[in-house]
Amino acid sequence: MTAPRLTVVSGPTAVGKGTVVTRLSQEHPEIFVSVSVTTRPPRPGEIEGVHYHFVSADEFDALIAGGALLEWATVHGLHRYGTPRTPVMQAIADGRPALLEIDLQGARQVRDNWPDAQFVFLAPPSWEELVSRLVGRGTESAAQRERRLETARAEMAAQAEFDFVVVNGEIGQAVKDLVALVCL
Repeated sequence: MTAPRLTVVSGPTAVGKGTVVTRLSQEHPEIFVSVSVTTRPPRPGEIEGVHYHFVSADEFDALIAGGALLEWATVHGLHRYGTPRTPVMQAIADGRPALLEIDLQGARQVRDNWPDAQFVFLAPPSWEELVSRLVGRGTESAAQRERRLETARAEMAAQAEFDFVVVNGEIGQAVKDLVALVCL
């Protein structure tokens, strides 16, 4: 493996980013996976510090003001998400490859701020499969699903901005493909 670097994984809502990255982190603990900060409330089963750091809007504002976030964005017009800068910098300094699972807005910020990072778009096998996954989650109302699908259309159109595309048709294969890129 070459010198460790930052890899950014992004893709449309419900493509399985969280599932793929969780499996990757379980199978490859040597890869640092950043835990994002968010202003949204936890979903059932989400654990503080494991899935996200859940903070208030005021706490998020303080992180921005203090320069503590590598990137941040408002997602689906509702909640803010961001990547704490210090843990990523420390992982790279410690010789570990670092991975961020973030939305398209955040990926664009990282591209501007960290040009040596590599960018991987996680794509669904088809639009129909993406819709099926979103509906199957059962975590959003019909209105929320429509808003997410509108966002997903724009996200899908941005694939060309990424260095690599990994299709998440089967989780195990998507993880292998992603690990191969992270460990280039």
